[in-house]
Amino acid sequence: MEEQVVNLIVGGVVSWTMAFLMLRKSFPKRSFEFCNRTVSTLHATLAVILASLSVQDWMSPISPLASKPSPRQARALAVTLSYLIYDLGCGMFDDKRVNVDNVIHHLVSITGISAGLVYQKCGSELVAALWITELSSPFLHMRELLKELGYRDTDLNLVADIAFAVIFSIARMVGGPYVTFKTVSADNPFIIKAMSLGLQLVSAFWFYKIARMVKYKLTKRTASKKTA
Repeated sequence: MEEQVVNLIVGGVVSWTMAFLMLRKSFPKRSFEFCNRTVSTLHATLAVILASLSVQDWMSPISPLASKPSPRQARALAVTLSYLIYDLGCGMFDDKRVNVDNVIHHLVSITGISAGLVYQKCGSELVAALWITELSSPFLHMRELLKELGYRDTDLNLVADIAFAVIFSIARMVGGPYVTFKTVSADNPFIIKAMSLGLQLVSAFWFYKIARMVKYKLTKRTASKKTA
């Protein structure tokens, strides 16, 4: 791994941590989770932008396969790797976000990105996976932020729920398997292939949970209207 990339990762971990601490100090009445999700929203937005800017050819975004990450790709991956390290550590102090599937997701992602940067392989595939996985994240966090801001069970919150579910489903259950297939079939290190499959399995599990959530929300809303 190049020294410049290592410095970016270390600097990123420090920066995300400082951003969280500043939010905690600026908004003392807001919860730990609120501040952490605000940082997560900032990262997701930045990650999608950096990943988009690093695509070499939008006519064939996942190419060249099994290639060395370009400087822009390495930057996008390093920024997200630093965030994942920060968020994994930060999440350990938040009882609401410590769950097995989230920890597995972070460890799989950290391992996969680290392997790509160390082996200098899989740049295009990793950036594509980054773009796909972070595309729905702002809506994921917005759902919870709106609840703390007093918009629980409102039309706005329902819109955020549905937007998240739709984007997640299309990105991770349509685009995800395609990127996984490309990653596994290309000449990439075994650990990257394994992490790609692991990430897709986590996505499938989350898709199941999201489908149940949407069904519950719509059923609850229909029942409320009938009662009214």
